[in-house]
Amino acid sequence: MPHTGTHVPADIAAKLTPAGREVHDTDWHMPTLYDFAKQIGASTLVATHSRYVIDLNRSPDGASLYPGQSVTGLCPIDGFDSKPLYLHKGDEPNEADIARRRALYWQPYHDQLRAELNRIKAAHGVAMLWDAHSIRSVLPRFFEGKLPDLNLGTADGQSCDPALALQLLAIAQTALAHTSVLNGRFKGGYITRNYGQPEQGFHAVQLEMTQSSYMQEQMPFDYLPAVADQIKPTLQQMLQAVLSFAQSR
Repeated sequence: MPHTGTHVPADIAAKLTPAGREVHDTDWHMPTLYDFAKQIGASTLVATHSRYVIDLNRSPDGASLYPGQSVTGLCPIDGFDSKPLYLHKGDEPNEADIARRRALYWQPYHDQLRAELNRIKAAHGVAMLWDAHSIRSVLPRFFEGKLPDLNLGTADGQSCDPALALQLLAIAQTALAHTSVLNGRFKGGYITRNYGQPEQGFHAVQLEMTQSSYMQEQMPFDYLPAVADQIKPTLQQMLQAVLSFAQSR
């Protein structure tokens, strides 16, 4: 859960706009939405710092995930609404700032993620990575109209066994009140693409789901249990399918 963190260190927060300090583009309530994961034996890695500090799902060299399309950077300077995050141009992170944040926040998260995947692979012969994300359902900067509710990404079939991806899509399609797609607008970020190495026993899947499926999309960004309970069974079925796939290896 790389985008669930909300902490912004005081020295950085002092340079952000009021909206920037409210960290609007957070993947809110992911631990609550996936509270069932522990029951099936999954370990979870949850970011503490906001993506406004550094985006843990971006390449450390800042390379674009979607060349030619609008994206936010490794250390974002604007939000999903294209509005500046920093009060003044001179407050935006420079190369030294980015290097510092990469060492302090990006690297430890990825060191932990790699260590946990290696631990699971050593214990079970295979490791499954579920990259959990959420996003506002309507964001003109990135896509036209309303995003499908369940956006499965496997780097166009490169990050996990294609048979598993199709099984997950079939499960998503049983949620008749929700829409779904495989490798549509969101194909998986740096984490899915970097750690998904199925030929080596590491299978990675990203799920980018609309926040309207479980919460308020505007402030105060409240979790909506009655709404979330309609989609959670589908999430549980998908995670169970991932586990069953691993057990069949």
